[in-house]
Amino acid sequence: MRIALVDGEHYPDVVKWAVEMLGNVCCAVFLGGSEKIGGLEQLKKKLGIKVYHDPSDYLSALSRALRENPGVEEVVDLSDEPVLNYEDRFRIASLCMLHGVAYRGADFEFRPKPMKKTGKPSIAVIGTGKRVGKTAVSGFVARTLKEISNPVVVTMGRGGPEEPELIRGEEFELTPEFLLRLSESGRHAASDHFEDALTSRVTTIGCRRCGGGMAGFPLFDVVDKGVELAEKLPNDLIILEGSGATFPAYRADACITVVSALQKLDFIRNYFGPFRLSLADIVVVTMGDLADEEQLEALEGAILDINPSTELHITTFRARPLGPVEGKRVGLVMTSESALETTRRHLENLGAEVMAMSGNLSRRPALMEDLEKFKGIDAVVVELKAAAVDVVTRWALERGIEVIYLDNEPVNLDGKDLRESVLKLGRKVLSRRSAG
Repeated sequence: MRIALVDGEHYPDVVKWAVEMLGNVCCAVFLGGSEKIGGLEQLKKKLGIKVYHDPSDYLSALSRALRENPGVEEVVDLSDEPVLNYEDRFRIASLCMLHGVAYRGADFEFRPKPMKKTGKPSIAVIGTGKRVGKTAVSGFVARTLKEISNPVVVTMGRGGPEEPELIRGEEFELTPEFLLRLSESGRHAASDHFEDALTSRVTTIGCRRCGGGMAGFPLFDVVDKGVELAEKLPNDLIILEGSGATFPAYRADACITVVSALQKLDFIRNYFGPFRLSLADIVVVTMGDLADEEQLEALEGAILDINPSTELHITTFRARPLGPVEGKRVGLVMTSESALETTRRHLENLGAEVMAMSGNLSRRPALMEDLEKFKGIDAVVVELKAAAVDVVTRWALERGIEVIYLDNEPVNLDGKDLRESVLKLGRKVLSRRSAG
């Protein structure tokens, strides 16, 4: 069954002809335009099917049509310039993705993957891009929800294992030596499931994925197997963690979307940004301290315009070294140049003396050059990402230098309490599932 998008820039006879060519059209949504029609009633009479229309918001009309016709499988665009432009069509595509239906036109098609349900209560943590701090937020969510549940995190990553890999992070410590041995055996020891297990001490399941679509669906992945494994464990809550702008094709019971304050605003309010934001019960804006007030106001306005019911948190990352740094001379290694100075100040507030820094953790040749300049240090403080194990950990252990892994914890800048919001969301998900 189909919904047709129509306009008044085509003659009613032509629109009727196209609708008949399509076949199986249950209703139409009138998008606007008046050049070729005398009025909307004329078009309705000609088509002989229900026509939805909202003069102020075509998306509201389409949303209503999708809700009232649950058997629809695709929306077909019979409109043209100037009624719709490129931005309009991406907004329509985002709405169709949210409803799980395909959207196609003369020379384009967006077809979502079916979004499955988990057998256990679940919360998804997804990002609007890479390097937005999604894994740090996911680790924070897992640590927080340990207060009210026994969560298991299912991750997906470009360096993840071919078969789901179970790490019981609450049972043993992931030492630098252990992670280096894993790396030397050919494993990607800095993959997200290791980072979550290390920073949150929870059970994690790592999965592989390859390719990322425009809306965020992976081309290939083994997440289904990971979820199947998670559902066999005694854990009562599944946290589905995305990878960059890609996320598992599951309709979780709740969703937390992570946005960087440094991302282009156009990528948030256009393309498939609205799709990711529309899924969110909570939106966490990270790196808010690195944006000015005008940027934050524009970002907040865009987010709430797309999803006015979401709970929005503006945060910064506070360095959380997973070992003592007081009195030590350290070298700091991160993936983000922009976060180095803030993290340096945090470490020095904890009593460390930061002797050298590198923001090239994801750029191996430049990282090796930086490490050779790290002189007179007792320890290297490094995020568990990218080349943290195969380059930094190996370099440090070969020289008898201590390795201290670094977590980044989101801290509110807006006077709100992200921890309490996560707990509230977790309780809601758990109680909703237990109530059937």
